[in-house]
Amino acid sequence: MCRNIKTLFNFDPPATHEEIRAASLQFVRKLAGFNAPSKANEAAFNAAIEEVFEAGHRLLHSLETHAPPRDRETEAQKAKARAAQRFGPRVPA
Repeated sequence: MCRNIKTLFNFDPPATHEEIRAASLQFVRKLAGFNAPSKANEAAFNAAIEEVFEAGHRLLHSLETHAPPRDRETEAQKAKARAAQRFGPRVPA
């Protein structure tokens, strides 16, 4: 899966429309194999983003869990720790 797509379910506050749209854009870019479509493919590219956004929005709002909501700051710290372990500590430029 594309590493830029973040988990959006079960956070407090819930995922925003902008976060869902950004994940949709990343997903379509990954499927298409390019970041920006040509003029000939722009309509299909944008339609795919909208369809993925709508499906993602429906999914996130229909999922249920008994787990407590996750904290964004805590999850970000965990991700930084995993990255440091995987790639080594970040050296300031």
